Amino acid sequence: QVQLVESGGGLVQAGGSLRLSCAASGRTFSNYCMGWFRQSPGQEREFVAHINWNDRNTYYAETVKGRFTISRDNTKNTVWLQMNRLKPEDTAVYFCARRRSTASRLDVIYEYDYWGQGTQVTVSS
Repeated sequence: QVQLVESGGGLVQAGGSLRLSCAASGRTFSNYCMGWFRQSPGQEREFVAHINWNDRNTYYAETVKGRFTISRDNTKNTVWLQMNRLKPEDTAVYFCARRRSTASRLDVIYEYDYWGQGTQVTVSS
């Protein structure tokens, strides 16, 4: 059984930064690509960022490109999301997720099989 636990959320002013962490259990973490998604009240969960298994390729939603950075350390079973120049519209619950090994897409919910419980990020204007 895989468990993902996010942390690092909080309240920050616009223009500020936060670093989210996602700690994964299990010995096969390094075999899987990982992603971050977010969900605002009344909105669908949306893709934020993806990183492949060996940390060499990353992909971002256009809304966060240039401001957010995804990274991982397979020795620590951890994925991070560094968020800079935060905007009020970044306010959401942020989730990390493990991408299925057979997935063909990286930006849709159904290609991810394990999810964390989420961490709240609130950006004030």
